[in-house]
Amino acid sequence: MVLAELGGQIASALQKMSNVTIIDEKALNECLKEITRALLHSDVSFPLVREMQNNIKKIVNLEELAAGHNKRRIIEQAIFSELCKMLDPGKPAFAPKKAKPSVVMFVGLQGAGKTTTCTKYAYYHKKKGYKPALVCADTFRAGAFDQLKQNATKAGIPFYGSYTESDPVKIAVEGVDTFKKESCDLIIVDTSGRHKQEATLFEEMRQVAEATKPDLVIFVMDSSIGQAAFDQAQAFKQSVAVGAVIITKMDGHAKGGGALSAVAATKSPVIFIGTGEHMDEFEVFDVKPFVSRLLGMGDWSGFVDKLQDVVPKNQQPELLEKLSQGTFTLRIMYDQFQNILNMGPLKEVFSMLPGGAAEMMPKGHEKESQAKVKRYMTMMDSMTNEELDSSNPKVFNESRMMRIARGSGRLVREVMEMLEEYKRLAKIWSKMKGLKIPKSGDMSALSRNMNAQHMSKVLPPQMLKQIGGMGGLQSLMKQMGSSKDMMGMFGGKDK
Repeated sequence: MVLAELGGQIASALQKMSNVTIIDEKALNECLKEITRALLHSDVSFPLVREMQNNIKKIVNLEELAAGHNKRRIIEQAIFSELCKMLDPGKPAFAPKKAKPSVVMFVGLQGAGKTTTCTKYAYYHKKKGYKPALVCADTFRAGAFDQLKQNATKAGIPFYGSYTESDPVKIAVEGVDTFKKESCDLIIVDTSGRHKQEATLFEEMRQVAEATKPDLVIFVMDSSIGQAAFDQAQAFKQSVAVGAVIITKMDGHAKGGGALSAVAATKSPVIFIGTGEHMDEFEVFDVKPFVSRLLGMGDWSGFVDKLQDVVPKNQQPELLEKLSQGTFTLRIMYDQFQNILNMGPLKEVFSMLPGGAAEMMPKGHEKESQAKVKRYMTMMDSMTNEELDSSNPKVFNESRMMRIARGSGRLVREVMEMLEEYKRLAKIWSKMKGLKIPKSGDMSALSRNMNAQHMSKVLPPQMLKQIGGMGGLQSLMKQMGSSKDMMGMFGGKDK
């Protein structure tokens, strides 16, 4: 994952500071020096990094802090909020409304994945009940219309373009008018990729914007662009009213810090991130959960939301009831493995669990982990109903394990390994016992019902220690004023 290395380096700097006996100016400067080095190495622009460093020093005035203050926690909070500020311009992007036609224009550099992103954006909104349509106003790149046509057909989205017309403005206007007559409520205009040095293409972009009068202009940016991101993003902002940013190729190995610079240059929020080639590898971007995952804190609410998408609505109350009872059977494990496989790439899913990615998804072993989950499910397919519904692993004597191994074509050792994994997950599940279940049985309300006690059980011990134990967690919740902000810090979000 792009920025994972950056997150690791920042988390490492915070960890080193946690191990220092006395937090003084020297310890703070050492921590900030490491974070600054990590940000610059990840291609975040120098002025941004310098501003962040100065802001943290202003917030954390060690001389003025009275005795008894948890200095570590105040420094961590300052770093967290400054990273959030760097990614959040403080203004929401335009949101399309159903049954009311909205025009969204996509702009960006060549090769940033703009055409694919247009289709992903349309497909995402189609699943939410919108009626999207795609217009190909890219007459500069050979094969652009063919690519859009192929993508749109696969996603079942109407499209408009021309093989003979060379005027992009004319195509854009005709396409928008056509789809307005067909009562489409989200009309997406794909434009030619351009470079900040290409004045003629920028002029063409301005003309398309003037002719179609888009409600929102989205700047699509490749996460691997590097230090050039700030200048390129600024050039687009000066030509058209960029209102939002989508960052692509977040599944690669690029440093990705340029993405942070693009937000600062356009002063526009990131609304989505592309995490792969496939149509559903497209995530809504939310600042606090993103920074939480970046620092290894997880995104509990994001995990619940993803789970909600794959768990049928009528099964949600039953699953939540089992969660609150703390009862975990092999059948529940099987069902949740099935849900997790449907949620998308495993690495992405496990990074949402606080401390989960490191334990369950070793770096570079995503395919192995996926194969292991499928292997466990094959073994469970060879179990009886009695075995699947039991919450007592002691029922698995030697003869039962041999039967399961024979039935699934695996070794007894592998069956034992699967049962050890079950015990580990049962232990985590049991920590949620007594969680207050929403009356509606709706999973999206689950993250809002997490109190300090449950938060302390879900967080990894090392992180809880950094916060200052249970007492530190409770005072942090009071200090931040609401569970909404607290859940935000640890990856949740209030709906």
